[in-house]
Order: sequence, then structure tokens, then C-alpha cells
Amino acid sequence: MSERHLIVLNVNGTEYEAVVEPRKTLLDVLRHDLGLTGTHVGCEHGVCGACTVLVDDAPVRACLMFAVQAEGSDIRTVESLATNRALSDLQEAFSANHALQCGFCTPGFLMLAEGFLAERPDADREEIREAVSANLCRCTGYQTIVDAISTTAARRRAACPHPEKEATTP
Repeated sequence: MSERHLIVLNVNGTEYEAVVEPRKTLLDVLRHDLGLTGTHVGCEHGVCGACTVLVDDAPVRACLMFAVQAEGSDIRTVESLATNRALSDLQEAFSANHALQCGFCTPGFLMLAEGFLAERPDADREEIREAVSANLCRCTGYQTIVDAISTTAARRRAACPHPEKEATTP
């Protein structure tokens, strides 16, 4: 009989308890135990990026991380982006720039972009293109995805032109 562990996960600002086998992936816990199905199951080998979530603000392939490894971390899934039934600025930009077609890869790209823009708010188009090359899309050809992320980055910079100064203001 397999050993099981009680873990506590902080997902999208809510604390969840789950009893899991040590080998159960974060992806499986999110989808099957917590009912957060926005994170998609793709290749299950860490290649496609459809399962990308943020763990402590860093993009992570949920299919490659065991749930027990995520205990104590802050986890964000695509469900965290829209608030009060309103799309986030990044989701709006994906829609406005036609950066999705079938939509299967979109949650992974959104979470990859959120993590990337948090770390690199001043990224140029080439840096954005390099970042999104980590995920696979079979429909859009990436140009519209780069457009959407670039648009979001520019709007966020305009809204908060000097984030380092605001961070140090008491």
C-alpha cells in the first residue's frame, strides 16, 4: 500500500488540504482534487507548457512538480487572473490581439507571461519572443501572443512608470 501525506497548499489565496501519494503531481492535485481545471493537461512531460502555473511567482510546469514539493509555496493558476468576473489586463490583451484560437495553450501562456512580466516589466519584443518560446502553440504562430504580452507590458509601465520608487516609498 502506498504511503499518503496530508499537505496544505495555498492556491490563488485560498488554503487547501489534500491527502496525496508522494508521486502525485501538482497538476493532478489542482485539477482532480481541487477542481481547478483551467490548468490544462498537455504532454505530461514538461515540453508543451499547457500546465504552467506560478509557484512563488515563478512559472513552473505543474506536470513536473510533485504536489508535496509545492507545500508552503504560493501557487497561482489561471483562475487567479480574472477578478469579479472581469478579465485581467493580460487576458484582455490576448483577446484584443487575437492571441488565441483553439485556446488549449492559452492558460499556460497567460501564466508564463504573468511570471515573466513580474520579473521583467521592461522586456522588449525580442525578450518576450524568447520567453514565450518555452511554450508550444499549434494555432497562432506566436506573433499575436508576443503582441498581447508587449501591449500589456507597455500599459503596465505607463500605469506605474517607476515601480522601484513606489516599492521603497513608506
